[in-house]
Amino acid sequence: MTPKDLQLDWLKCFVAVVDAGTLSGATTEVHRSQSAVSMQIRKLEDALGRQLLVRGARRVELSADGQTLLGYARRMLDLQDEVQGAFGEETLTGRVRLGVPDDYAAKYLTPVLKRFGPRHSGVEIELDCEQSTSLIPRVTSGELDLALVSRDHARRGSLLFHEPMVWVGSPQFELWRRDPLPIAVYEDASLARRHAIHTLAQQGRRYRVVYHSSSLEGQIAAVESGLAIAALTLCSAPSRLQILGREEGLGPMAPMEVAVYRSRDSQGSKAVDGLYNVLVRTLRQG
Repeated sequence: MTPKDLQLDWLKCFVAVVDAGTLSGATTEVHRSQSAVSMQIRKLEDALGRQLLVRGARRVELSADGQTLLGYARRMLDLQDEVQGAFGEETLTGRVRLGVPDDYAAKYLTPVLKRFGPRHSGVEIELDCEQSTSLIPRVTSGELDLALVSRDHARRGSLLFHEPMVWVGSPQFELWRRDPLPIAVYEDASLARRHAIHTLAQQGRRYRVVYHSSSLEGQIAAVESGLAIAALTLCSAPSRLQILGREEGLGPMAPMEVAVYRSRDSQGSKAVDGLYNVLVRTLRQG
């Protein structure tokens, strides 16, 4: 069977369903009803002659053919954005209030802003850097429009990728040999703190909190001074620090689920739509 020509609207619906995990979750992204989204997916599957999605009890999953199509679909939609930009896409204006933790800002936000800024110079981006646990309530309340965060619930936000967590120590000190283990952690509500302490508890490893702070720089300073070891996201761990693992008696930690959260109050803002789409297409993996 020869595949038929594919329509971009079909691909948009397909990617939106994959990203949201459900047909109903995709409706806001593509501004269509659930029945219309389902119809677009069916047309796409008919055109290719392949089943792309496997509908489970709670979420839809990609079939093997769907996984193959996903990369092509994202590239085709990205190319459409580039063509629209080259031929004078709609000028966006306004303000977007964006939150991001320090450890994600440099590595992940920089490529997003490099892609968005030159094309939408009329949009003012107001950036706040805080811990994820502080940013998420501000999105919920409408104080922020968007936040790139470690998500606090499996079905909240739009998942982008998994960020590894690692133990780090100064190569000048062998603190992992101590019992109890001296650790530096973030504040009580921190997801990174929970991951670290949960991992140590599972290992039956005794520990002692000798430093706690909401500051990434403070965590690094505590490690470099030989005060403690710390659990950091891999993207924020300086190369001058030693990553500790099984050889030092420290087991692996669960990764962070990095997601973009959007406030309900920002729905209808084309400026927020634009930055949200660039965030997703730049950072989403898979």
